[in-house]
Amino acid sequence: MTTTRTVSFGLHVHYRQAYLVDDTGGNIGSFPDDHPEHPVGIIRVEDGHALLITGLHTGTVGFSVTVADHDPGADTDEYDDIVEISFRSEAGQVALCEWAGERVHDLPELPSGPGWYRLRYHAANMDEGAAADTSTDVVVDRYLLQIWPQRESAPRVVKSTSDQLAYWRSAS
Repeated sequence: MTTTRTVSFGLHVHYRQAYLVDDTGGNIGSFPDDHPEHPVGIIRVEDGHALLITGLHTGTVGFSVTVADHDPGADTDEYDDIVEISFRSEAGQVALCEWAGERVHDLPELPSGPGWYRLRYHAANMDEGAAADTSTDVVVDRYLLQIWPQRESAPRVVKSTSDQLAYWRSAS
């Protein structure tokens, strides 16, 4: 039997940032470097946390997280940009944190407990979010983060169409 659980919510961002944090902690204040050989730009992983970059600088973005026991497949029709990276969970439980831990969104338990997982980060309307810069009333850009068990492997870009993804892939 396969299991897939999805939660959706409005995610408030500052400085285009949110964090996936392993329950063992991690330094969520840091801005990790991109992978040197395989830059994916908008998601960066380091020491028990992943930095997720949005187009909108400050405001609320649409956000969904799917936790599955298998690869749920990329949604190439609904999203402009899709990237993947490996993430190691020491606790087997993660949460999504807003800027400076102001709000924590609980996520479904990881299906294989502690170990390696794949993160696939989808983005829609990043360029429009960046152009809006700040939004309090209307959700401009939206995101989907998929998480499933998978051995560590090289990061990869699945789909790239926005100027924002191109910028973040070239930024050091």
